[in-house]
This record gives sequence, structure tokens and C-alpha cells, in this order.
Amino acid sequence: MSVDAILEKAIAGERLTMDDAVELYESDESELEKIGAAANEVMKKWHPDPITTFVIGRNVNHTNLCDTYCRFCAFYRPPGHEEGYVLSDEEILDKIQDTVDVGGTEILMQGGTNPDLPFSYYTNLLRKIKQHFPNITMHSFSPTEIYKMVEVSGLSLEEVLQELKDAGLDSIPGGGAEILTESNRKKVSRLKDSWTEWMDCMKAAKRLGMHSTATMVIGFGESSHERALHLQRVRDAQDELSPFLAFISWTFQPDNTRMKGERITPNGYLKNVAISRLFLDNIPNFQSSWVTMGPETGKRSLHFGCNDFGSTMIEENVVSSAGTTYKVNNNRALDLIREAGKTPAVRDTKYNTLHVFSEDERVKKDFVMQN
Repeated sequence: MSVDAILEKAIAGERLTMDDAVELYESDESELEKIGAAANEVMKKWHPDPITTFVIGRNVNHTNLCDTYCRFCAFYRPPGHEEGYVLSDEEILDKIQDTVDVGGTEILMQGGTNPDLPFSYYTNLLRKIKQHFPNITMHSFSPTEIYKMVEVSGLSLEEVLQELKDAGLDSIPGGGAEILTESNRKKVSRLKDSWTEWMDCMKAAKRLGMHSTATMVIGFGESSHERALHLQRVRDAQDELSPFLAFISWTFQPDNTRMKGERITPNGYLKNVAISRLFLDNIPNFQSSWVTMGPETGKRSLHFGCNDFGSTMIEENVVSSAGTTYKVNNNRALDLIREAGKTPAVRDTKYNTLHVFSEDERVKKDFVMQN
């Protein structure tokens, strides 16, 4: 089928097949703007108003000690390493207070799979955070970390998730999906949970009343077929249980890692965003990945299927460890969204709009980016 026929099919509301996705992935770069325009039309069916949302949040990386040893990660340190750390509870609470002070509502807490932290560390920490900040949303702990909690606790996956939820966990980020094929995962992270385990965790969380996000990392040398299969598996899970509120794709950052991989161009990233929006017809929200691609490409993605600018991320340590250091504070986010011809709005983690900014309105108390 031709690219034009595939795009017409998507705009008409017909489901794309994996073969359609492969055809789009392997299309000439001259087709990029056409694919992006079709994705933009599909996005408008979900979000007819020209509003782009973002959340004010912070990444808190409570530990960098990790025994999963992903080849693509520049952030982790092996257990016992002199550069390893575990933040104190007081340090974490201070970071959250700084976030709340500038209007933040979300904490994305993630770290390494630290084998020396007992399960009680996480539940006690969540309870302490909620005691101090009952209104903060804890969008925290990727499936890989949760499976480490299963290992150290001896509990089942469902029991761990229930105890985390009871302690204050609100939702689960989609980190660790990478590419959801076993051959790719064995190549880039041999000890990480399998793609089925990753998906099982997200489904189990939804059964307990928590939502999550789905992610995709391109640039590991995966084939077009593997990318299409990743999208198929995400769409199938969404059909079954609707665990995902949003989809976020970004690109592998090879600097300071033990893996060469592929440095994806801005156009390559935008093509992936657009194809994902066309294929994933059951996920309402798509986040821009300005953290890895930069603010200018982030702006362009708002015309390639993205309706959300993600988190302004007061602090970010994992991607920056690989040499990517793009920074955007609240007012800069407003500027970028407006430059894209959109109206900015602040949302919460569940994508409820909290405030739509008027034409010249600014954030009164902003923050300075930290690492």
C-alpha cells in the first residue's frame, strides 16, 4: 500500500497494520511532512482545541546504585561503587518542597535497582512523603524497579503493587520499555525484565486502580519490524485494559555509555512520533521529548501528533548523564508552546487541565534548573 493510501486510512479512522507501520518507517524522508500532517489531523480528533498541556514536576533519582547494568545507561553505578549514593529522606523531602513552592504537582521518583534497599524502604518513604505533602502525585518506580522489590521482598507482583499503592504510590511511569521485543532487550539489557513482565506490571497496576504511561526508545539498532511490533503490543494492551494515559517516545543517547547504537536525527524522531500517533489509535495523549531532542524539535513535535509538552522537570539526572542537557523552566515552556502557535495549559498527572494561560500570562514564581 502506498504512503498516501496508509495516511488516508488512518485519517478515516481505520486501524493501521504492522505492515502499514513498516511501510511508513521505511518511506523516504520526503514523505515526512505528509506523515506529520496526518498525525496532526488524528491528534485533533482527540484534542480539537489548540491547547498544549504540560505538568510542573521534578525527577527525583533516589539512588544510582543498580545491578541491572544496562549497556545504554550512563547514570548507574554498580553496588559498592565509590560514586554510588542513596539520598536521605530529608534530601528527598527538601526536593519535593522546592517543587511544591513553584507550583509543582508531580514527583517522578526513579533510581537504580539497588539490591541493598529493602522493600520497607520504599513503603516507609512513600508514607513519609504523603504525610508531608498529601497533595503531591507520586508518579514513580518503573516496572524494573518494582520487580526488584518483588525479588527483595519475596512478595508477588500484585502484593508489592498493592502495598506501594497503600503507602502512597499514585501511578507508574513507563520507563524501561525500550523496545518491547525480547531480542532487542537481550542485546541492550540482558538482566532487565522481559517485555511480557514489563507489560504484566502495567496491567496489574491498572487492575489495582493505577494508571501508567507507555514509552519507546529508538536508536538501539532495532528494525522497522521491531518498532512496529512494539507499537502493536502497546495497542493490544490498551485494547485489553487501557492502562496507558499517554505515550512518550525518545531517542537513545549514546554518550558516556557502553553502547554505540544510533544517533537518531530530529527528523527520525519526528517520524517515530507521527507513526506512533497514527498507529496507537487508543491512547489519547502524546508527550513531546524535548529533553532528548531539544526545545526546537519539541516545538515541531506539537505539529507531528503531540498534544503535551511533558514535564518541565526541575531536576533531571539520567538523560543528562549521557551528555544531553536541554533545560526548560516553566516560563520557557510557555514561550515554546506559544511559538508553536498553541495555547499553554498546566495539567496534572491524569491529564486534567488545571489552568489555561492567557495570551501574555507568565508564571509568577519560576525555578532554576538543577542536576
